Amino acid sequence: MTQNDGVVIVGGGIVGIATAYFLGKRGVRSTIIERDSVGSHASGFAYGGLSPTGETGASGQLTPGAQLTNEGMRIHRDLSKSLPEESGINTEYRERPSVALTFTDEEVRAAKERLATFQAPEGCQVEWLDAAAARSIEPRISEEIQGAVHTIGQADVEPYRLVLALAQVVETQGSLIRHGEVTGLRRESGRVTGVVLSDEVVDCETVVLAAGPWSDAVSDWIDTPIEILPLKGQILRLRAPGRPFECSLGWEGHYATTKPDGLLWTGTTEEHAGYDENTTTEARDAIMGTLLKMAPSLTEAQLVQQTACLRPVASDGELIMGQAPGVRGAYLATGTGRKGILLGPAVGRITADLITTGDPGLDIEAFSPARFAR
Repeated sequence: MTQNDGVVIVGGGIVGIATAYFLGKRGVRSTIIERDSVGSHASGFAYGGLSPTGETGASGQLTPGAQLTNEGMRIHRDLSKSLPEESGINTEYRERPSVALTFTDEEVRAAKERLATFQAPEGCQVEWLDAAAARSIEPRISEEIQGAVHTIGQADVEPYRLVLALAQVVETQGSLIRHGEVTGLRRESGRVTGVVLSDEVVDCETVVLAAGPWSDAVSDWIDTPIEILPLKGQILRLRAPGRPFECSLGWEGHYATTKPDGLLWTGTTEEHAGYDENTTTEARDAIMGTLLKMAPSLTEAQLVQQTACLRPVASDGELIMGQAPGVRGAYLATGTGRKGILLGPAVGRITADLITTGDPGLDIEAFSPARFAR
């Protein structure tokens, strides 16, 4: 039997490792069970963009998703100061501005409508720029743009380094990261008593199900549908001519920026391709097409690496977080979509607090796993 304080975490991505990290901060040891290796899927190959948001709902208040996003940003800022010292690993966190481009009248109108109700979070400044002002920030921006949204207060981090740093601290806290494939849960009288692997049962009183895009398998374990699908995304890392980009360029969900490794990272795709994690030439060509639309002078950029990963997306696009209905001691933590690195530490903190105090600190009702129950 594995020694822990009664908590097993299924999944060694950013959400699972962050949950273990914050449990450890509260004096609780856990066992993390990962089928492959820590950060070997989306958490190790993501872009790592960190963007606070001021999106409001019909009430004029920040939406639950926006509140969670800003909590994620706050935690990342804290981790950028504490985690390198705790772990000895440079996570390459850095703050840098972004310029979100618009090319059509419709894109301009939509951007200005969002700005009209935008509540800039702490540490964030947002403004509309005309085309000339945008190109004064980065002259390589396309001359075809009509304007751009300039944001100060965004950041990025190297995802694999972040996960490794958290994992290193987790192990020093006394928690265990181990290999294994979970096939189910053992329950007695409606409560979790163990996690079933192919060749053993790990006893526990609490389980965190943070299996990312593979979370649909959890449906059978808890007798409640968990509607998660994998959304494939691909990224190019390029050796680009000229000086590094000092800001991040964005357009309609696409992005490009020079990372600390000196390469221009650009993406992404949104592909419903099942569990296929292979790169494709079609995605490469599509990503290059969007990059050249944003910055046409980069025709001589050379491909260094192309990566692909799967993000977990719920059928309604919202997070899935909280106690599993009808199964005491079981918690869901998944559905972060394209914001996995940004949201992962916040989901981990909230899940750790739910386990230890029952108080998530934020309103997470909209993310309840019970919403899928039929």
